[in-house]
Amino acid sequence: MRILLAEDDSVLADGLTRSLRQSGYAIDYVKTGQEADTALSTQEFDLLILDLGLPKMSGLEVLRRLRARASLLPVLILTAADSIEQRVNGLDLGADDYMAKPFALSELEARVRALTRRGAGGGATIIKHGPLSYDQVGRSAYINDQMLDLSARELGLLEILLGRTGRLVSKEQLVDHLCEWGEEVSNNAIEVYVHRLRKKIEVGGVRIATVRGLGYCLEKYSEAARLNAEAGEAASPASGPASK
Repeated sequence: MRILLAEDDSVLADGLTRSLRQSGYAIDYVKTGQEADTALSTQEFDLLILDLGLPKMSGLEVLRRLRARASLLPVLILTAADSIEQRVNGLDLGADDYMAKPFALSELEARVRALTRRGAGGGATIIKHGPLSYDQVGRSAYINDQMLDLSARELGLLEILLGRTGRLVSKEQLVDHLCEWGEEVSNNAIEVYVHRLRKKIEVGGVRIATVRGLGYCLEKYSEAARLNAEAGEAASPASGPASK
């Protein structure tokens, strides 16, 4: 998930950025309302965390312009503890949630998880795909109830592919959702992430197809895939009796 953080308090922004990155999110950070408005006009995000007291353009104006463009992007506003009127105005303009400063980092992270789920269509927090299950809240993946050892980038990649099962996802789309501004990530790096993820999930018959020159597709799971995976395991020398 790619998040835009618009906050002029550099100390608070640094803490939020570090925490959310550790949770596997890609964070883009801007300090002014003008920068936020420009970013929202030209880039795609999964969530906006918006301080209302921004310089050069207020957070409320950023929000008003965002909704005027008919954007449904989930918005979490940050306000001073005593600014009840600002909170009301923000919600009236289309914000999805708010937090009053100071706040507990754990609560903000919980609200971020809830809003990104809502932005992705809501529903169950566990995504099932054959023997693969992905917990959107806990950000963990399992094959046949065995937890997979996945990096933050691999988890992000899996989440994107699961959300578009059966559809092509280009390398450019993966870069946009996994990476932050100014971060140099080549197509070769994306290929490495896909290769690592593929090795970890295909043991259960879950397949990531490569569409050469275009991108990747998480294939729809079928009973045939399960049988092929089981046949491959049965044919493995390690799983059979030792030959004499």
